[in-house]
Amino acid sequence: MGSLFANAPGPRLSASEATRLGEAVPSGAVAEVSAYRLTFSGKSVSFTVLASPSMPQENFEIAGMVDPAVVVPQGAQVTIQFVNADTDMAHGLVVTANTGAASSPMPMMAAAPAFSGAALWFLGDATSAGMHTGTLSFTATNAGTYEYLCPVPGHAEEGMAGSFVVEAN
Repeated sequence: MGSLFANAPGPRLSASEATRLGEAVPSGAVAEVSAYRLTFSGKSVSFTVLASPSMPQENFEIAGMVDPAVVVPQGAQVTIQFVNADTDMAHGLVVTANTGAASSPMPMMAAAPAFSGAALWFLGDATSAGMHTGTLSFTATNAGTYEYLCPVPGHAEEGMAGSFVVEAN
């Protein structure tokens, strides 16, 4: 499926820029590398997620960590730049309230977005023109533990999932 959309229009990043953004600790965040946790304290949250930057593993990289827990305060305006760093496969990103969706072989059927704007269903393969990128923007309105995952069949089951926690004020 990724190759079908490899030449789709839309913004792209170079591999070096994607790597730089995927390894950087975002402004306003504390990275607890040993705990695989990225905690934001402000009401404006912005970070980059790379999909499968280290093939053949299917995972997400955020602030140099693989599938970390992301913690934001309730009411935060969240902006996620999503980059498909995979050269031969489509990937997507959804923040879902269904914490069992990652174990589903068809998560796109069980992974309704937890917040309006919290889904980018898929981006095509990277090409010589660069890596596809898209943006998710939403308000983390309700406190609770959610899950972020790749909705492409089988990807979340293979490890493309993590915890998204909204802490009450």
